[in-house]
Amino acid sequence: MTSTPTSRLVSSPGRGAAGTGALALVLALAVVRGAWAQQLEPRAYSSSPIGANFVGVGYAYSTGDVLFDPTLPFSDVSARLNIVIPFYVRTFGLFGRVASAGLTAPGAWGTVEGNVAEEYRSVNRSGLADASVRIAMNLVGDPALSLREFAARKPSTTLGASLMVTAPTGQYDSSKLINLGTNRWAFKPELGLSHPRGRWWLEAYAGVWLFTANNDFFGGQIREQDPIGVAQGHVVHSFKPRLWASFDATYYYGGETTLDGVHKADLQQNSRAGVTVALPVTRSHSLKLAYAKGTTARVGSKLDTFAFTWQYLWFDRQGAPAGR
Repeated sequence: MTSTPTSRLVSSPGRGAAGTGALALVLALAVVRGAWAQQLEPRAYSSSPIGANFVGVGYAYSTGDVLFDPTLPFSDVSARLNIVIPFYVRTFGLFGRVASAGLTAPGAWGTVEGNVAEEYRSVNRSGLADASVRIAMNLVGDPALSLREFAARKPSTTLGASLMVTAPTGQYDSSKLINLGTNRWAFKPELGLSHPRGRWWLEAYAGVWLFTANNDFFGGQIREQDPIGVAQGHVVHSFKPRLWASFDATYYYGGETTLDGVHKADLQQNSRAGVTVALPVTRSHSLKLAYAKGTTARVGSKLDTFAFTWQYLWFDRQGAPAGR
């Protein structure tokens, strides 16, 4: 973890302009870090055969503005962030339905900078971010199918449910205002509907982020955050197995925070839109390219994000891969 000389000016809460300046940047980093959790993910509820294993790594670069309540003395705050996300996902049968479990363990580095009461501030950070586990299950639609059965099926409408749990595993030091870890747990229950129309798929997701309190925020304070409701929509066109493209959109609302019981004017009411393209390279290797743009933002991040993912697919038993 590194920091610029300006970020070292903070050693205790509320210490004049230095304390205010660093607090502004920790708020900026918090809302940008929260945007990682709002990334668009088409085909998150598409069916797969059981016994499929997906391993890979994603890289995303985000740059853009961070917005605050206009009554606060912050201006021209921007961020340049990088995140690398290794992942592993496995599908299996559960109560006769197809289910999956996945793990991500991201690392991140970047810079947040801007003016606080017309004084320039800049903070750099690098290290591990919070890891996540996601469990998903198909509730309506395809049952648990082997690879051979899956390849012969006729696609149908599916309704799935998932739970994502983010653990406080990232770098965190309560003596510092700015950390990559959040020092709290987060939970996201979600429902996802996927409906086929020929080579097109229409998808809609609805979920909510729930947060525990950070009871060891800078200076021993308690930081809490209200739930954030999230909706996503995707229009996907499949050209052939494992080759597809989608138009994506998301909207999220909520997330006001309190610090030792004092409410902050940081309600998020933001939207993002983007495109995603998946490309098969070999029978087992594939690439995914994505671009997303912050379209509206009341408070929070309004970032352009470019993402690249490499994925390797194999099955527990021999057979040609069936596209996810």
